[in-house]
Amino acid sequence: MVYVMSEYENMRTADIVAEALLDWKVEVIFGLPGDGINGFMEALRRRQDRIKFILVRHEESAAFMACAYAKYTGKLGACLATSGPGAIHLLNGLYDAKADNIPVIAITGSTYSDLMNSSYQQDINLLNLFSDVSVYNSMISVPEQAEMAVDISCRTALAQRGVSHITIPIDIQEKKLNGNYTRHNVAYHTSSVYAAETIPSQSLLVKAAKILNEGSRIVLLVGQGALDSGEEIIALAEKLGAPVVKALLGKAVIPDDDPYNIGGLGLLGTEPSSDAMSEADTLLMVGTSFPYIDYLPKPGQARGIQIDIKAEKIGLRYPVEIGLVGDSKLVLSALLPLLNQNDNLEFLNSKQQAMKSWNSLLKEQSTRTDKPIKPQVIAKAVSDELEDNAIISTDSGTNTSWAARHIIIRKGMKFSVSGTLASMACGLPYAIAAQIAFPERQCVAFVGDGGLTMLMGEFATAVQYNLPIKIIVIKNNTLGMIRWEQMGFLGNPEFGVEFSPIDFARFAEDCGGKGYAINEPSEIKSKIHEAMKERKPTIVEAYVDPFEPPMPPKVEMEFVRNLAESFARGQPYAKRIGLTLFRNKVHEILKNIHTHSDADN
Repeated sequence: MVYVMSEYENMRTADIVAEALLDWKVEVIFGLPGDGINGFMEALRRRQDRIKFILVRHEESAAFMACAYAKYTGKLGACLATSGPGAIHLLNGLYDAKADNIPVIAITGSTYSDLMNSSYQQDINLLNLFSDVSVYNSMISVPEQAEMAVDISCRTALAQRGVSHITIPIDIQEKKLNGNYTRHNVAYHTSSVYAAETIPSQSLLVKAAKILNEGSRIVLLVGQGALDSGEEIIALAEKLGAPVVKALLGKAVIPDDDPYNIGGLGLLGTEPSSDAMSEADTLLMVGTSFPYIDYLPKPGQARGIQIDIKAEKIGLRYPVEIGLVGDSKLVLSALLPLLNQNDNLEFLNSKQQAMKSWNSLLKEQSTRTDKPIKPQVIAKAVSDELEDNAIISTDSGTNTSWAARHIIIRKGMKFSVSGTLASMACGLPYAIAAQIAFPERQCVAFVGDGGLTMLMGEFATAVQYNLPIKIIVIKNNTLGMIRWEQMGFLGNPEFGVEFSPIDFARFAEDCGGKGYAINEPSEIKSKIHEAMKERKPTIVEAYVDPFEPPMPPKVEMEFVRNLAESFARGQPYAKRIGLTLFRNKVHEILKNIHTHSDADN
């Protein structure tokens, strides 16, 4: 043994971990305490002037919040839980971070080190449990290991853009460092330094530019990795005469009203974006691993280039010729001077004209006065009330469709959702994390009643911390997306998708917040406007048509056949759904007639 003095001499393991997290600029930790983690909780109590602890009602929310905090700030997210069930509850939110490549550190307690693997209370093999979700996964067994473990976990989470997990046995949290380093360990050998800037070689950039300069129908597909590169994306689009298609996590890369934007892709996307992909001869993907490959150009149709910070993502979705590994802002800045100005704008102009028609259709859908209220109308009314720097979180379900298409993102706004995992229940925790990260900004969650009820106890968390978040609930007492998946994808009658109703407005008031209910079309604008001005946590429940379908941008015959099959096999609301579809089509036809009449005049 070699005895070496350390800055942490006589400090408890839990205190060393807390100090090391502060070195990594961790400012907020979301969690729920318990006897398995209380040693670390005491370390946080002693440092509450430097690191904020946010008490949640469910550990799943803590992990969602850590993920969202990292998404919205670009910093490392952090969460904690006690041993056993507390740690288990973290997993869904941590998988959200893993799936979307978000840096998060999770700290859990474990049972006493000399009782492990003895079926003691809450004795769970957490290293095994967290092995799949994490990029770094370690147990701290002695205080001399603590600083190194935290440094490695934070650096790895940031470098690999994933989840790091550290678990600390109850007794080890209390154990003091006394310099008992082994002979090959040296105090101070580790550091809280992370190098992030990466850029590919000039020769690769030149090759990529040559391919782009030879393209005539170029499409840019941008995602979350391009969120800090909006100006460069627009400059690229101008130079190449290329339309910009946005993956959902990249909705805020450029404004929705930018002339180069032709909307999202996939089931939640637009017709112009689908057409652009089917016609493209060159595809440039920036910061995205968009999962629905059937919406991309067919292999061999378009030449592909991909920019991504993670080398393993290159070529994952499309057979690219050139992969440029690095920070998108740096790579695009280096690529732009190598590009020629494309003066052939025929392809771009055709997609811009198609986008005008698409936006006219969306406007028609979002201004109807039907009762029950159309959910698109609620989304449009919310969009109209958003401030220029608003942060919008949405949930997973039909509400995602309405948000993707009808909430207009302007420059300066932020937007996110559980992207690749597509987990329900994320919207409310995301909004809470956003409001904690940016206390002065308007933070709105656009959610469905199914997702909200999973973790709606966190509304009380918003009240406890006086966070003036706004929760807009699309209330239809139905798992809407699952209903349409059962019918439209499989041709089955719906089953097991209806809920008994909850009075969300009253729930909000009982928690100490504000609650609004919208039942009439005439109430929409006034109540949403009033709710948005509240300085308390607020829920607005809007009862909407439960049979309004989240239609894909292009309706394939298979979808129609499956729908007909579900009707034939006993779909319980076949007449009502058929009537809704018929009325929607009539509205669309009448709108087209009206538009042509106006043009003729």
